[in-house]
Amino acid sequence: MILVTEFNIEILEILSNAFGPSGFEWEVQVILKEYVQAFADEIQQDKTGTLIFTSKGDVNGPKIMIAGHVDEIGFQVSAITKEGYLKFHQLGGWWDQTLLSQRVLVKTSEGKLIPGIIAAKPPHIVDPEERKKVVTKDKMFIDIGCASKAEAEELGVRIGDPMMPDSKFEIWNRTRIKKKDGEIQEKKDVKLAVGKAFDDRAGAVITAEIIRKIKEENISHPNVVFGAATVQEEVGLRGAKTAAQMIKPDIGIALEVDIAGDVPGIDETKAPTKMGKGPSILTYDRSMIPNPRYRDFVIKTAEELGIPHQLSLVTGGETDAGVIHLTELGCPSIVIGIPTRHIHAHNGIIDLSDIDNAIKLILELIRRLDKETVESFTKI
Repeated sequence: MILVTEFNIEILEILSNAFGPSGFEWEVQVILKEYVQAFADEIQQDKTGTLIFTSKGDVNGPKIMIAGHVDEIGFQVSAITKEGYLKFHQLGGWWDQTLLSQRVLVKTSEGKLIPGIIAAKPPHIVDPEERKKVVTKDKMFIDIGCASKAEAEELGVRIGDPMMPDSKFEIWNRTRIKKKDGEIQEKKDVKLAVGKAFDDRAGAVITAEIIRKIKEENISHPNVVFGAATVQEEVGLRGAKTAAQMIKPDIGIALEVDIAGDVPGIDETKAPTKMGKGPSILTYDRSMIPNPRYRDFVIKTAEELGIPHQLSLVTGGETDAGVIHLTELGCPSIVIGIPTRHIHAHNGIIDLSDIDNAIKLILELIRRLDKETVESFTKI
């Protein structure tokens, strides 16, 4: 089965596998900078580590900030026990029930990667009442195979060292089958990506690929596009804030993952998007209510082009748009998401067609967002 996507899957794989918990994104940014330098008119960075790569159409046109954050959720060593086990705290949000028996990689200050396993005391010696309770992170430890604190320190491990999930990128080829009255009506081949850090390396890849396509396909547009690979989103939208202060955008697009609600036990009224049905257009999140005229413009553009899309609403999360839309006197912003199964875990799953369709939609938005259109969103 050979499926062709319109973006570079290899760069998604490389970035997904790279080491980059919040605050430790340097390796990811080096890879991304090397990739985009052939396509960007200019590459800048702020002092938090956010990269900004530019495509200049009309230098007097609106400044469009397109942000995808490169940091992933991870951990830091908080203590080393006398027996050589590591205690940890989280970088970003982890659900306790996803952690036990998972592998991690600790990165030392010398750059060595030390494998470890998240563990707790075995159930065989736990009393029946305690077994009924969820093991919380403070009761867990990381086993790196040492028998003393001195052995762990000999490996180069120290307090403050970052950790990421030990997961590897894969492609799963699948066939979607629709049946009616027991008869097959349709078969469709799909390509799924499985791995870590799609939140939000998928968004960073889209940002880079937009700059690449503008350059390679000689796409004209009436504005200046600033692609921002932001840092520390998972711990407080920090890189997007400093980058937006630097860019001073007129219009914003945050690229994110969205919660795919097509898994057992989820109320679809709380997570309406499904993997493979197109990117989502967020109508609300905890940090931003999108400008309604801008939101409707995005929806109308997708409808006119026949680009599959979904409307979504997230009440429990924040995105980079939360700080972008408050830049200077305000910046109308929207969030476009890639429905992803099992976010904030060691492995997620995405349908690559959703990334393709997000790229198509955003490129068309860039073509249409001229000065008059952007000003119309806030005119009273």
